[in-house]
Amino acid sequence: MKKQQAGFTLIELVVVIVILGILAATALPKFINLSGEAADASAQGVVGAINSASSINYAAKLAGSAGTTAITTTTTCANLSGLLESGLPDDVTIEPAATALGASCVAGFADSTTCGVKHTKGTVSAGTPIKVTIMCTGP
Repeated sequence: MKKQQAGFTLIELVVVIVILGILAATALPKFINLSGEAADASAQGVVGAINSASSINYAAKLAGSAGTTAITTTTTCANLSGLLESGLPDDVTIEPAATALGASCVAGFADSTTCGVKHTKGTVSAGTPIKVTIMCTGP
């Protein structure tokens, strides 16, 4: 008597592999941690808010409104958070905080500073800061 071999056919194996591939493709995004990218986007949002607040502050200064923030050569990176109504979020820092804007901050001109805005859980390292563009209001 001849013994019959038992096993899976090639078509059955291919179908199982395809099904496993589809399951892996749908489940993989749930396992990827996107918090670093989200934190960097949060820092970019703060940069945009500071840039906008700086422009609004400058326009208010030109219009003669009271309560504007003076942005001069002695303004430091940390002072830029004062432009935001609610300040910086707890998990966002401005680095280096003590750096003054310097002589390039001339009234009426935009100055791209070397201040970096960084989220504590972000993937952007301190060596690659996000630059902030501010409008200077004084000498």
